[in-house]
Amino acid sequence: MRRREFLALLGVTAAALPFPVLAQQSGRVRRIGLLIGLPEGDPEIPKHVSAFHEGLRALGWTDGQNVRIDHRVAGDPQAIRSRAVELIRLGPELIVAHTTPATNAVREASHSVPIVFIAVSDPIGTGFVESFSRPGGNITGFTNLEATMGSKWLELIRDIAPSIGRVSMLFNPATANTGASGGVYLQSMQAAARVSGVELIVSPVNDPADIDGVFAAMAQSPAGGVVVMPNVFTAANRDRIVAQAARFRIPTVYPLRHFVTAGGLLSYGVDNSDLFRRAASYADRILRGAKPADLPVQQPTKFELAINLNTAKALGLSVPLTLRVAADQVIE
Repeated sequence: MRRREFLALLGVTAAALPFPVLAQQSGRVRRIGLLIGLPEGDPEIPKHVSAFHEGLRALGWTDGQNVRIDHRVAGDPQAIRSRAVELIRLGPELIVAHTTPATNAVREASHSVPIVFIAVSDPIGTGFVESFSRPGGNITGFTNLEATMGSKWLELIRDIAPSIGRVSMLFNPATANTGASGGVYLQSMQAAARVSGVELIVSPVNDPADIDGVFAAMAQSPAGGVVVMPNVFTAANRDRIVAQAARFRIPTVYPLRHFVTAGGLLSYGVDNSDLFRRAASYADRILRGAKPADLPVQQPTKFELAINLNTAKALGLSVPLTLRVAADQVIE
């Protein structure tokens, strides 16, 4: 075979190979940073990391072979900022950041490293992207919950505890989207409260001890309930929140399933591990050469309803059959 013909054939063969195969053959190991906004030791962390690795493997990327994945976890804003700086110093080609504080920390640490966010409720309001269809900068990713979710949580607490007349919206201003104003879910919760005749109480908590005060206040009069907002602070204080709800016998609705597995009453929210798995597809595309500005922000497609019947029984609540049938997980 002539040299020219051989080179032409080699070029055709290389073009036909999937990108990950070419990456493996070139011997170049790519580098990804993964920053998870949960406290160290949280039982959800291994699930999320595993889902992300699974998503990458399905696309031909294997940690320790053709890609290196450096992951860090932290549950409070100061630690998150520190971990973000650590990851940037390692020289990743992109960073996948879980939660709004983690995404913001990476953005502050570097203005050039591509960022794929996970579980950010309001990427436009936080200034991460210009629009869902055209992010416009070096950041794109996957949202977790729409602003209208607030009305769904209020609906669910009335479904499981129809006598509820007062509901406290528990959130942390430092980690909630739109901060001290009450977060991105406040407006839909206010609208639902007006329709249902429920008194909505906005309860910012700045310290773990403040959580106890919120539940104690709701217990001072009958027909009180609590809806917990999704953010780094509430995730880090999950056990304390669940314990106070049980102590004061307050029906409480949560944004994520792991609150229910820890003993909480009911949750409705996105499957975060699914978001990690989907985020791998954007990591893959960026490693191939795509720019975050050209990758549209995607919304969640998989939601979970979880109910703890043991907790309902302890609170003297009868779970409607419609909720049991609709639930993805029922703990008995």
